[in-house]
Amino acid sequence: MNNRVVITGLGVVSSLGMQIEEFWGNIKKGKSGISRIESFDTEGYGSQIGAEIKDFSTNDYIDRKDAKRMALFTQYGVVAALKAVADAELEIDQKIANEVGVLVGSGIGGIEVFEKQVERLVKRGPRRISPFFIPMMISNMAAGQIAIYANAKGPNSNEVTACASGAHSIGEAAEIIKRGDAKVMIAGGAEASISPSALAGFSNMKALSTRNDEPEKASCPFDKNRDGFIIGEGSGILILEDYEFAKNRGANIIAELSGYGMSADAYHMTQPDPNGKGAYRAMEMAIKKSGIPLKEFDYINAHGTSTPLNDKLETQAIRNLFGDYADSLAVSSSKSMTGHLLGAAGGIEAIISVLAIRDNIIPPTMNYKNEDPECDLDYVPNKAREVDNLKNVLSNSFGFGGQNACLVLNKID
Repeated sequence: MNNRVVITGLGVVSSLGMQIEEFWGNIKKGKSGISRIESFDTEGYGSQIGAEIKDFSTNDYIDRKDAKRMALFTQYGVVAALKAVADAELEIDQKIANEVGVLVGSGIGGIEVFEKQVERLVKRGPRRISPFFIPMMISNMAAGQIAIYANAKGPNSNEVTACASGAHSIGEAAEIIKRGDAKVMIAGGAEASISPSALAGFSNMKALSTRNDEPEKASCPFDKNRDGFIIGEGSGILILEDYEFAKNRGANIIAELSGYGMSADAYHMTQPDPNGKGAYRAMEMAIKKSGIPLKEFDYINAHGTSTPLNDKLETQAIRNLFGDYADSLAVSSSKSMTGHLLGAAGGIEAIISVLAIRDNIIPPTMNYKNEDPECDLDYVPNKAREVDNLKNVLSNSFGFGGQNACLVLNKID
């Protein structure tokens, strides 16, 4: 079987908004969701800024008792998933429950739970550790809890591939539908890693921007003066459906997911392949599987982390794959506004790509001021761009460990 896969619902939890249209409106305006971190004291940290969610509430979605037994990333995932199910107008009753699955990734999982419980262990002893410590912390629990709340009894799993987790989850969910193992998949990523240990770890490996005095301008992908990514948090969830199933139930089909590629750099723990070969192969695979010619692509939602190596090598990989046509492509990084949501990045960016297709609007790369001769594509600088007909989009996600995932999204015929 090789069923077509379409997207019928979107759900988001983000520093730029909790509702899809609010979130998309802020992206189109080029608004930044990055600010100084307020959830803990950042004195002494190299980076003190992040795309932190300030006003999150589970009240309308999750039972209060259940919420206390969920890590924050799980709460984000459940809320975004329920929003996506509602957006798709999907009623998961007993007739279809076995045909609805969940695949939601997280790069790190419940790190704040781990921190608090270890502190309790050290200060108060082993008997004071919560019996919910392990099931709260483990990264598959977002998918598990989403299934409980959505009554989704089909295939259930999660991907843990660092910053590619969300994109891998969406791609693998599409493969489940293509082979006929589910009619519907709830897919994407969830992350809540703005915590003391995560911030310290990323800071000490020199991965984060240290422009603490100008948080809104700190994420500047492809700019010559970029100095690191900005840690973010939240969740982006999509409803994927078998095309015939969606059509028969009268669903609002927003876009199609026609291609998925994955590869490994097999090079270094954190640094990308110096020739961008892993990114090249993942993009090439996704495009080949979509069946769409290279010269029919309009836009690439780049991984674009605002780190010196990633942006340079992603640019190189795009040029190597598309050749002279690379100059005709629009390429932008929404991380300039959302920060880098790690395992949730692929979910958020797939949503942005779908909305770009829906509205024929290419989101901007904000804070782009200084041209880098090694980053020489059309990065849609500082202002969203309206186009006549945005048909075919490539969304890139690359993770530590050299794990790469690319998605092809397109207008439905």
